[in-house]
Amino acid sequence: MFKEFFLAFIVSIDIYLASSACCNSGIKIPLRSAFIIDLFSTVVMFISLSLSDIISEFITSETCHIIGTVLLIALGTLNIIKSLIRNIIRHISEKGSFSLKIGEISIFMNFCLSNAAVDIEDSKLLSTWEAFFLALTSSLDVAATGLSCGNTKISEIYAALATFICGAAAITLGSLTGRKISSLRHDFSWLGGFLLILFAVLTA
Repeated sequence: MFKEFFLAFIVSIDIYLASSACCNSGIKIPLRSAFIIDLFSTVVMFISLSLSDIISEFITSETCHIIGTVLLIALGTLNIIKSLIRNIIRHISEKGSFSLKIGEISIFMNFCLSNAAVDIEDSKLLSTWEAFFLALTSSLDVAATGLSCGNTKISEIYAALATFICGAAAITLGSLTGRKISSLRHDFSWLGGFLLILFAVLTA
């Protein structure tokens, strides 16, 4: 189950960072909201891996493996680029030379800078629908990663179970260490991208 837990660990990094951002902003994540986030990622992982296996039946194993490796590396690279852009924008905004307030775009930009912006109601409590929104955005990488793992002999059930366990641990740790991590003033989502590339190389 090493591959399954390693994959689950990778996709749980974004959940950890989101939980850390909420903690640093004083936003509490109730048990029900935490369960929604964790369960959503688990279901998405299971479905995406199942779909990747179905797709792999229509093409040769070698082609499927090459496509999966390329997609994982591409996804990892995009995550690294996204992290760099976040750090650059945050650095500029802290100097007071960056401002963007155009309706919904402002909300989108705030969310890009900090996952804590998901607290749209400003209640300092992550509601059910806010948790669903956060789970949806966090699960995009999970879906892409799962779809890229065709013909890698990864068990859908074990991977889903590992995702649930790692997701729960990520939310808990994020809630406990959020202030310390966020005080470093850096975006660490690049780590997930690096590990995706490493996973692609190890399974090549």
